[in-house]
Amino acid sequence: MSMPDVQSFPSFEAAAQATLKFLHSRLGFDLWMVTRTEGDDWIVLHAEDQGYGVKEGAVFRWAESFCCQMTKGLGPRIAPRSQDVPAYAAAAIGQQVAIGAYVGVPLEREDGTLFGTLCAIDPAPQPQSIAAELPLIELIGRLLCSVLESEFKVQTETRRADRVQAESLSDSLTGLYNHRGWTQLLAAEEERCNRYGHPACVLSIDLDGLKQVNDIQGHAKGDELICRAANAIRSAVRVQDIVARIGGDEFVVLGVECNGSDGGTLLTRISAALLAAQVQASLGIASRDPRLSLSHTVLQADEAMYHCKRSRRGQSLKPRLVNS
Repeated sequence: MSMPDVQSFPSFEAAAQATLKFLHSRLGFDLWMVTRTEGDDWIVLHAEDQGYGVKEGAVFRWAESFCCQMTKGLGPRIAPRSQDVPAYAAAAIGQQVAIGAYVGVPLEREDGTLFGTLCAIDPAPQPQSIAAELPLIELIGRLLCSVLESEFKVQTETRRADRVQAESLSDSLTGLYNHRGWTQLLAAEEERCNRYGHPACVLSIDLDGLKQVNDIQGHAKGDELICRAANAIRSAVRVQDIVARIGGDEFVVLGVECNGSDGGTLLTRISAALLAAQVQASLGIASRDPRLSLSHTVLQADEAMYHCKRSRRGQSLKPRLVNS
């Protein structure tokens, strides 16, 4: 089997799958993977598995992996006998599954940050001669990174096109996306999260006292409150984030490629903007679990928001952060 020209494939997914098949055919090893590391998670994006039972979408702990030790420089990129390497012998994953040999190279973004790894394990030790294959594996890793960067550039344009398409699905009062627009854009981002292992967070925001404003001061004042809240939220989010009004007093924000730390910062900014606009609201936030859907994250954010609303009892804003 000849080496695939990964740059000729129509997508990173196709290039990764062809690469894994080629490497398995050339070097054996029961499991080859392309992975994504995100925070504490080590996410399997693509797998060529002949015995370990690892599926695409599986999530392991990054700190427990051989790849984590490899990227720290504590172990070699090819270990024909992994138990001879102290860092690999001590890694927790080796206590969970049989690993006799290991191969791994980092997959890095253009800015030098780590995206994930191209790696393989086998239950049996391998001959020392496989170390000679490292230049080939590193070359394939760099080519995969090149395909990935090209696809990320296209993805930026695709996101822009998605939003242009959803512009007609907007709330007439605030100009934010309405419920249909939110659902459409959420589904598009879910597909990207599944494909690349992107992080994301969802914020659920519910205005306090809108009904009383409508009943006592009239709907014009209620509409003014809604618009003030919408403008405050819009001013606090990042360019790539999605903001929608999905009900009378309900707003949602999707933090695109937003990890837990960035989500906490986003929550703080939105809370401060609402307070500055003299808008009382209950907020909840949840981070996407890579094993679950963004729809689940929305439910978790709603749960956190309702917890906040119940606990506030008219006191100052106390948003709650939940990791789903």
